Amino acid sequence: MNIARKLMLAAFFVAVLASQAFTADFELAKKSTLETIMQRGELRIGTDPGYPPFEMTDKKGNVVGFDIDLAKEMAKAMGVKLNIVSTDYDGIIPALRADKFDIVASGMTLTQERNLQINFADPYIVVGQAIILNKKHEGKIKSYKDLNDPKYTVASRLGTTGEIATKRMISKAIYKSFDKEADGALDVVNGQADAFVYDLPFLVVFMAQQGGKNVVLLDKPFTYEPLAWGIKKGDPDFLNFLNNFMKQIKADGRYDRIYNKWIKSTGWIKNTQ
Repeated sequence: MNIARKLMLAAFFVAVLASQAFTADFELAKKSTLETIMQRGELRIGTDPGYPPFEMTDKKGNVVGFDIDLAKEMAKAMGVKLNIVSTDYDGIIPALRADKFDIVASGMTLTQERNLQINFADPYIVVGQAIILNKKHEGKIKSYKDLNDPKYTVASRLGTTGEIATKRMISKAIYKSFDKEADGALDVVNGQADAFVYDLPFLVVFMAQQGGKNVVLLDKPFTYEPLAWGIKKGDPDFLNFLNNFMKQIKADGRYDRIYNKWIKSTGWIKNTQ
């Protein structure tokens, strides 16, 4: 076979492979959640509205918060409506995988265990676990290490990284789990538990609401926890959109505006339930 014929065959096979790759990419794009959202004209987010300041219910019954405002900007960028699907947190990953909504936007910490089940966009904020104490322990307990004793009862919310951190780092204490953050924190206020472990932003809000009644805050986080949006696996187009969307709003000032409204300020508390 002469050289010219070999080159023609090689070019033919390259063209075939390129065509197959293009077809595969096109088919993948058609299956993307992003394409489905655009065709539906609606972005569905799954959230558990009991985690101030990220998601909560205001006095009018509307779900509001840091995550919700970010989702509103996301829907606006897509040119679609926003549909908020309230979901219990301990079932939020199965609900995503069952296509009950398109994205988890519920203050979810990116962990390796969760990442085995779903994919995460780049983190949009970093928080950590902190502690509120019953006031009787003020000055005696100075860090999570001091709570690691069977004589103490430590609470957190079921299925959260607060629970994981408590069981891993305060394992000698008696552990109590709660379905809602506020119930666990109030257990400390009422003297039924010695401490409550949870994300620092929530504890700051809780202290502002309680006015320091019967509790003190140890506000130095003892874990590193990036919060991120969760989506179903096998969807690079949606992941690409989310990461680029976050870069854009962080660059044009929209993210700072939302951050200052919900994270730096507590003025919104008077309008929430």
